Amino acid sequence: MWWGEEAAKGAKIAVWWDMKECPIPEGYDAGRIRPSLEAAFKERGYSGPVSSITAYGDQTQTPVHILQGLLSTGVSVAHTRSESTNYILYRDIVEWRGQNPPPATMMIISNQVGGDLSWDLARLQQRSQYNLFLAYSKAPCVLSVLSTSSRWLWEKLLGDNNNNRIETRSVQYKLSAMILCCCKSCNFDCQSPEKFRKHLSSYKHARQESVYPTYKEVNRVTETWGRNYAAAPEYATAKILVWWNMFDCPIPEGYDACRVRPSLEEAFKKLGYSGPVSITAYGDLNHTPEHLLRGLSSTGVSLAHTILDVTYKRMYSDLLDGQKSNPTPTNIMVISDTDTHQAFSTPLVRLVQKQKHNLFLAYSSRPCKMFVLLPSAEWLWHSLLEVSEKRKHVLQKCSSESESDRGGESSAMLYCKVCCGGQGPDYKSLDYLRTHLSSEEHAQEEYSITAFVQLKTKNRNLSLLAQYDREHRQQWRQARKHSGRVFFFFIIIYVDLELENLNPADVVALDVELKNLQPSGEIVT
Repeated sequence: MWWGEEAAKGAKIAVWWDMKECPIPEGYDAGRIRPSLEAAFKERGYSGPVSSITAYGDQTQTPVHILQGLLSTGVSVAHTRSESTNYILYRDIVEWRGQNPPPATMMIISNQVGGDLSWDLARLQQRSQYNLFLAYSKAPCVLSVLSTSSRWLWEKLLGDNNNNRIETRSVQYKLSAMILCCCKSCNFDCQSPEKFRKHLSSYKHARQESVYPTYKEVNRVTETWGRNYAAAPEYATAKILVWWNMFDCPIPEGYDACRVRPSLEEAFKKLGYSGPVSITAYGDLNHTPEHLLRGLSSTGVSLAHTILDVTYKRMYSDLLDGQKSNPTPTNIMVISDTDTHQAFSTPLVRLVQKQKHNLFLAYSSRPCKMFVLLPSAEWLWHSLLEVSEKRKHVLQKCSSESESDRGGESSAMLYCKVCCGGQGPDYKSLDYLRTHLSSEEHAQEEYSITAFVQLKTKNRNLSLLAQYDREHRQQWRQARKHSGRVFFFFIIIYVDLELENLNPADVVALDVELKNLQPSGEIVT
């Protein structure tokens, strides 16, 4: 359950429906669309009013009885050119969000939510969280970045004409206050299906669609949003949890590890964040120099030993545990090249949509395309660590004082995230952690994980090869047989044309050669 779900259960519901992607099944009563949706919402515990259902599509192709069935139950119909449906549908969603603040529920019925619409909508959802329902005619083949409360297959959602979920009593919908028919090409609207069809067949409408451009690409409204925002009041003093992948973003050579925490805190303060900061650094501590580990731990940076194969998995697991023990609002910072690891970034996007977390990002190099993650601030790692010369002596003084105050002992948490399924104890001191990391038991655990990952990768590749063989081997065999037949067909034509020019000895030699070339019917694979 996400933080605003309870409030959304009694709030309004708006529906946007792509009729081409999710058509009305043949023989299905269009007048049952709205009751089917409302019944599904009630089954999930949502009792708020369905304020609008809008069906988008080329309405010149929609039979009159379908239009009448939809309109009779208060379902609005919007005419769009097929190639513009995504653009217009999403534009209307963005406009509705601007006029209807949460809590509220949005439902999108389309196969494009996992594609063209998802990137920008996921970023919008991270800024203003609405409850989200999805329906599609075929399930997406990849994990969606959108966090939803419910999902349905379109035909299962509708049921059949005898669907007993739907109350059989007739329901009268007030139509006078709403625009039911709209031509998005001409900005024409009316409430009469006859008048609507007359407009769609008019010369004026045909001219409008012919002359004016067709918008195919979804307008990504978040692309122009700024990178670093001043702290919102609800987050200004909230805790800041930092998860740092040292494999992706290592400490630069010659850099004082004691300056990492002060540099981060200074960057936060510049944006107005003053809450307590917790930092956990993940890396191969066996191969990290001793002075770096002591420099980090002396300033309260927790250290977690891990290996490359499981770093993201351990980071995300700890991030989940951290957000559970820290009620929202909370600031979360991820220092990692998350765009290169979809298995980490996609769940993180979904988490930020569910929980009211504020997100910061830092990475070793600018990603080649904009993140689907929507941070309130983001930095290049090396620029984040840069501290002005006038502050350097202050940081050095603080570092030396922190060392002496702690007597060289670490005040940070020290973990091994390889052993015990990543749930090992706090080793209290670097010496104890080093002793564990050099043990035979730990070495065996690392070997087991590496071997398992390699075996898993090998099995996945074998599975992909087997799938390719199932899909293509028969086609390949048929193509080989066909090419063989074509080859001999041309040989025969050539012989027919040239035979009269050959002497008897040449004919005998050609006959022998053809017999040698004749395929056995068996294709070597």
